[in-house]
Amino acid sequence: MTSTAEKTTAVTGPVRSLPRRLRHALTDVAALVYLGLCAALTVWAFTASTGNEDASFAGVIPWLATAPASLVLFVLPDRPAMFLVAIVVGALANALVIGACARVLRRGGGRAER
Repeated sequence: MTSTAEKTTAVTGPVRSLPRRLRHALTDVAALVYLGLCAALTVWAFTASTGNEDASFAGVIPWLATAPASLVLFVLPDRPAMFLVAIVVGALANALVIGACARVLRRGGGRAER
């Protein structure tokens, strides 16, 4: 007898639960590299913009690196915490897409060749 997370269907193969798919997508190497890059850009933007009047556009770099999801949250109130929320949500959404795409590309065309 198979568990709920391991059921097999004729069309899709093994059915996995949503949390398991999210965990696999977020722990992919490409997704982790992207999240690290976004974190480094965010730290750089905060350190470059404090105490320096010329670096007022430093916050645009991590915001654009996490687009398009961060652009949706751009309408949040103008506070540093809301800027950080938009960056984090955008980075996580993009990391999920990157991880899922990398996993499908690594899997190959086994299903399409039937």
